[in-house]
Amino acid sequence: MAATSATVLQSPFLSGSNRNLLSKGVTGLTVVPVPRKLVVSAAVTPKKSWIPAVKGGGNLIDPEWLDGSLPGDYGFDPLGLGKDPAFLKWYREAELIHGRWAMAAVVGIFVGQAWSGIPWFEAGADPGAIAPFSFGSLLGTQLLLMGWVESKRWVDFFSPDSQSVEWATPWSRTAENFANATGEQGYPGGRFFDPLGFAGTMNGGVYVPDVEKLERLKVAEIKHARLAMVAMLIFYFEAGQGKTPLGALGL
Repeated sequence: MAATSATVLQSPFLSGSNRNLLSKGVTGLTVVPVPRKLVVSAAVTPKKSWIPAVKGGGNLIDPEWLDGSLPGDYGFDPLGLGKDPAFLKWYREAELIHGRWAMAAVVGIFVGQAWSGIPWFEAGADPGAIAPFSFGSLLGTQLLLMGWVESKRWVDFFSPDSQSVEWATPWSRTAENFANATGEQGYPGGRFFDPLGFAGTMNGGVYVPDVEKLERLKVAEIKHARLAMVAMLIFYFEAGQGKTPLGALGL
């Protein structure tokens, strides 16, 4: 219908998302619909929490200094040890190293006792144990070698790539295999540390890391490392009562 004059009518009833413009003309009413506006809001992914069903709330559950960028970060830092970024980096390095030792120890304890039948906390004192060195010689050698390695790691932590790989491994003609091929501290990769190519491939003699696989393996490793450290703590309590992990399992 043709309208010779029009007046726009507005009312609270028409102020919603379906608001229309009503034109009142001489010959009748013409309803003109107004297109709806699409409002897009980005959904914020909540940070994962170490307490199930709790997504945040205060520094106990969701500390502000943990932004979820670290592998396996579930907001657990009740003592606030990671408030300083430098200390946070060092504690993550320490957690990773201790976790790797714990995983090796758990496997060694099970396999060693299953093979020899000797409890792991008595293996060194057993008459049948292979001990070519006295305790003093073994302790001194361990302090010397571990002190050398740990001092190198300490310096490299604060000054990455400052330690000469060729000098550190003079017996190896392929010292480049020990290089930090992933480019990330604590995750060397390369032909020596990733021989099966779980997190990368060799391309023309050069190790090329797969970023997506590497990130998944980081999370998997830190989870297993934490479980192994908890397991070792339980083994210590069992040893204090004269029990072994296999004995606790009835094996």
